Amino acid sequence: MKIQRPIYLKKLIDSRFNGMIKIVTGVRRCGKSYLLSDIFADWLKSQGVESDHIISINLEDRRNKQLRDPDALLGYIDSKLSDGNDYYVMIDEIQHVPEFEDVLNSYLHIKNVDVYVTGSNAKFLSKDVITTFRGRGYEIKVHPLCFSEFYPVSGLSPTKALRQHLTFGGLPQVVLLETDEQKSEFLKSLMEHTYIRDILERHNLKNSAVLDELLNILASSIGGLTNPTKLANTFESVKHIKVDNKTISTYLEYLCDSFIMERVSRYDIKGKKLIDSPYKYYFIDEGLRNARLNFRQIEFTHLLENLIYNELRIRGFNVDVGVVPIQRKTADDKRERVNLEVDFVCNLGSRRYYIQSAYRMPSEEKFNQEEASLRKIDDSFKKIIIVGEEMPVIRTEAGTTIMSIYDFLLKENSLEL
Repeated sequence: MKIQRPIYLKKLIDSRFNGMIKIVTGVRRCGKSYLLSDIFADWLKSQGVESDHIISINLEDRRNKQLRDPDALLGYIDSKLSDGNDYYVMIDEIQHVPEFEDVLNSYLHIKNVDVYVTGSNAKFLSKDVITTFRGRGYEIKVHPLCFSEFYPVSGLSPTKALRQHLTFGGLPQVVLLETDEQKSEFLKSLMEHTYIRDILERHNLKNSAVLDELLNILASSIGGLTNPTKLANTFESVKHIKVDNKTISTYLEYLCDSFIMERVSRYDIKGKKLIDSPYKYYFIDEGLRNARLNFRQIEFTHLLENLIYNELRIRGFNVDVGVVPIQRKTADDKRERVNLEVDFVCNLGSRRYYIQSAYRMPSEEKFNQEEASLRKIDDSFKKIIIVGEEMPVIRTEAGTTIMSIYDFLLKENSLEL
């Protein structure tokens, strides 16, 4: 079964011969290699590119071990360039090559050669792209399957497909497994024996206990505000483990660098400024989050929020958590300052949206609670509540748009509905 990745295919198509090395990054098993060597290569062939002008090299293949030598790799690629037509060089797991940046940079001045590479999250992180290529690399970050990619291959109704996605996530190999038991065991093994081990090996950590507990705490509190000091206090009071906040901060950085999680800052909407701390953390894949907790806490309210966050990031938005400071009267007629929260403030160029996630709104009280912060925003950008059930798109008297999660995930330009 061929799973289409139209969002990333378009990014690859649009970046051809842009004068930079294309670096495809993302968490392991999210489909980076397949995207390049199958989907993109097939598209190139459909546009008339000859097979011998697509030079594909998998450096994890033992048969290509000799090409892990930088000079051997350079010589091999050179030997394939036999005419003046365009060549596409695709190298999988480039981190196996010492001084690989010298090899890749050697092709920047050759006008008919376009270079694409993937790198493992164990050895090749987003910050490595910035420091290694110094403006000569163009990063394309690949996520696990979003719902619009997952749904067509799931064979399920929209409702059942959403529950599957919220439970087991969108890693392509997981999607193709047949039973829930297989999916569950694969995800748990992947988290334990691949992702965590990658972090331990990369940073020479001898004991995984703190990292394990930190992941458990974060997985149990998706969408909760936190910071290293608060987490250190949780370790001491709940886990009876004393860990300083500097260590916690370092481990949080490791988790984000390895693409397992993303950190989200808070933004004061009225003051128009970022707030340093606390932050929120979201998992790059809901299935990985659930696997971390042995599928014990399947809370669709929080998982839906995580899913919406990932969808917004896949669409290219910069996302913050919104804060709306207001003054209100207390029971004894005094005034107090409180912060109302907007789940997501999304920016892309000149576009901005304020979005609330609400799994259910069974009562007028719940609706008023979700809309309260949006009513206090006095600019003209669109305000949206996304509800985790099927319903028509409606607009409130205050101008808020309420839409179904299915419309949001499956309809093109859904934020403009």
